[in-house]
Amino acid sequence: MMNRFKIEWACRRGMRELDKMIMPFYQNHFDELSEAQQQTFVEMLNYTDPELFRWFMHQIPAPTEEMGKLIELIRSKIEK
Repeated sequence: MMNRFKIEWACRRGMRELDKMIMPFYQNHFDELSEAQQQTFVEMLNYTDPELFRWFMHQIPAPTEEMGKLIELIRSKIEK
């Protein structure tokens, strides 16, 4: 079982750009994700802000296909 408090705390990033994407997505869409997507989201939070920023800004690809798809999903939900 996932610890929601720990996940929400990990969503708080040091970069404003990431805060504007990750926390709103978590609050509004996390429960809609499949269990595998939720696991990928939690794994993603273990990476550093500079790494996440590069992936979200399409500077470099995410380390796994699943994480890349999740990042694109997050971007699509936030850009609307």
